[in-house]
Amino acid sequence: MKQEKKTFYITTPIYYPSGKLHIGNTYTTVLADAATRYHRLLDEDVYYLTGTDEHGLKIEQKAEGLGITPQAYVDKMAAEIKDLWRKMDISNDGFIRTTDAQHEQAVTKIFNQLLEQGDIYKGEYEGWYSVDDEEYFTEAQLAEVYRDENDNVTGGKAPSGHEVELVKEESYFFAMSKYADWLLDYYEKHPDFIQPASRMNEMINNFIKPGLEDLAVTRTSFKWGIPVESDPKHVIYVWIDALSNYITALGYGSDDDSKFKKFWPANVQLLGKEIVRFHTIYWPIMLHALGLELPEQIIGHGWLTMKDGKMSKSKGNVVYPDVLADRYGVDAVRYYLLRAMPFGNDGIFTPEDFVAKVNFDLANDLGNLLNRTVAMINKYEDGIIPALQTGATAFDQDLVDVAKQTIDDYNQNMQTLHVSDALDAVWKLISRSNKYIDETEPWVLAKDPAQKAVLSSVMAHLAASLRVIAILLQPVLTHTPAEIFKQLGLEESDLKIINLEFSDLLAGGSVVAKGTPIFPRIDVEAEVAYIRDSMMGGGKETASVKKAKAQANQTEKEAKAMDDESTTDMIEFDDFEKVLLKVAKIKEVSEIEKSKKLLMFKLDDGSAEGRTILSGIKQWYPDYTKLVGKKVAYVANLKPRTMMKKYVSEGMLLSAEKDGNVILAILPDEVEVGSTLG
Repeated sequence: MKQEKKTFYITTPIYYPSGKLHIGNTYTTVLADAATRYHRLLDEDVYYLTGTDEHGLKIEQKAEGLGITPQAYVDKMAAEIKDLWRKMDISNDGFIRTTDAQHEQAVTKIFNQLLEQGDIYKGEYEGWYSVDDEEYFTEAQLAEVYRDENDNVTGGKAPSGHEVELVKEESYFFAMSKYADWLLDYYEKHPDFIQPASRMNEMINNFIKPGLEDLAVTRTSFKWGIPVESDPKHVIYVWIDALSNYITALGYGSDDDSKFKKFWPANVQLLGKEIVRFHTIYWPIMLHALGLELPEQIIGHGWLTMKDGKMSKSKGNVVYPDVLADRYGVDAVRYYLLRAMPFGNDGIFTPEDFVAKVNFDLANDLGNLLNRTVAMINKYEDGIIPALQTGATAFDQDLVDVAKQTIDDYNQNMQTLHVSDALDAVWKLISRSNKYIDETEPWVLAKDPAQKAVLSSVMAHLAASLRVIAILLQPVLTHTPAEIFKQLGLEESDLKIINLEFSDLLAGGSVVAKGTPIFPRIDVEAEVAYIRDSMMGGGKETASVKKAKAQANQTEKEAKAMDDESTTDMIEFDDFEKVLLKVAKIKEVSEIEKSKKLLMFKLDDGSAEGRTILSGIKQWYPDYTKLVGKKVAYVANLKPRTMMKKYVSEGMLLSAEKDGNVILAILPDEVEVGSTLG
């Protein structure tokens, strides 16, 4: 009997369409998409849901300000969000809108059931309300309180910073308080229900143990919402309306609930930490009152912030994903979001960090590994991937072991949505593969006909490593893995994660004649300026953005012109491969007695002994002590030479020289000591 496929249901919050989504909003959706793609590669039957939360006072007010109907407003915003998800290669199966007729009908049924069984009752509410947050607050919960001369509270600000107003109106309440003990017991029996664990402690200590309050679930002060069937002057308030989407999208409460029966309960509900309370207190209680199972896990991730705090248009520090994707490609943006955000914690976006990750992680580490491998297979193997035979060199087994550990670590982290850690594992294999080239020195093997079999084995190992890397990157990078396979002459049908083994590489793949860089290096200064100016311009091109673009285009033209020039002074590829460039950190700098030119550099090169290099740059660095702590590039495989009869220099520092001026090549702090440059 054929075993039925395993299902996987993952959701993100439905977005409130009050403005353009920034990269912080986008992180949630990209993270869920990576999980979706991973589980599909495991041949699981996946359903990924996202959508828009389209009711409420704020929508009504925005539409009125624009002179259009609320429906026209949310139609436009929903279309823009769908366009963004297409651009970001989001592979959602469902997109629910809370104005969908099916959803509205199901919410009415849910409200009526809760009302009939006594979980909802009518009362009167008075409290501080934030229109922007769509949330009520007690005076004690306000981040800032305004008082008059008689010390009476006249207003204040919610924890989000939004203004609040005093609201007093008739309302229906959900009797949350009667389920407090049940919820605590559920938490205790399901310790992994909320992740990270600190979020559960926050819910217990801040909201449940002090006394869980009943929740106002209707409003009478606006009309843009689902009316209560038995009392239509009331509209059903956001948290019953919006939270129900996770089940109504599957057909709950409709004539066809087959998807609900198949996929519910959800495996993972993914959301930002600011709405954890609603999803881990109100939502479980609502489901329990309806007699439904709870999601297996709710993950409240951190925020992607700027150095000066949360993104805000008023601060001019908002970064939009479509702006980055248009300029750097969607894979670069997806990679950055998923690598920069540690699981459960906040991440900080800087233009410098974004550019560094594109240049060093994607261009240098991954791109250079592919470029070198394709070039060498063409040069040494006539463009055909040889058969894999482990053990030809002393370094083979370690590479295979690292690959095996990478696959294990990757799968473990992807199963728990620790995608940043999964990418760390993949980059360890990328780093090990680049080191393998330096260790095996294919350009040396190629000079000895007796080493032909060893050289072929080295090429096969590099192709096998790239095959594993490409397969593991599929959930994160939606274009690059297929391009890697194309350049290696492998079949895309082999991009399978299930039972992935390093040794599964099939010989005979015909690599491309000349590989195109999958991630060209970008100009740091121009691109940092571009990103900063796009933040200030709200995603539009400012004059300085256009200038940065022009500079980058000019650099590209100059580079092309150099390629077109005579190649009489060009060196062969294997000549370049002989030069080993590495990264070190300057520990000490001192003068050489009786020398007007030389400085002695003591370097941390990642080894126990360190390294000493003498460099004739003294006249350009009179205050040379400021170089201590800087990271530099050096030629690591120069033969040591004795200078001034008693000083041994172990290599050469890289510098730039023009018009008689010499500047040491200082590397960014993000570059690790011991890294190989190429």
